[in-house]
Amino acid sequence: MNFDNILKETKETVIAIITDSFLDHKKEVKKDIEVFLKASEEKLERWTILLASKKISESDFEWLLKSQKDLLQFETLYQAGISKQRLGHLKNKILKTIFNTIVTIVL
Repeated sequence: MNFDNILKETKETVIAIITDSFLDHKKEVKKDIEVFLKASEEKLERWTILLASKKISESDFEWLLKSQKDLLQFETLYQAGISKQRLGHLKNKILKTIFNTIVTIVL
């Protein structure tokens, strides 16, 4: 299992899906996603290895991902007038996309 490839594919998938919703702020959203993935990379790798080796379940992996939700910061979008509720939905969508992408690759 090459985690660098998994991370690269995950980042590409998340950015492709999310930036479609925020075309006016595509650059900022992409940067925020990259910052989040970089900050979470070590944990994501550890959790992905545990998931692949069946030492944690899919639901455990999903819970661990959700624990990182507060690391997702979209200050530029918030300042641009995007509501906190919409940003919350965006964060959930990002985490779900990361979950689905990694689970599909690993399992």
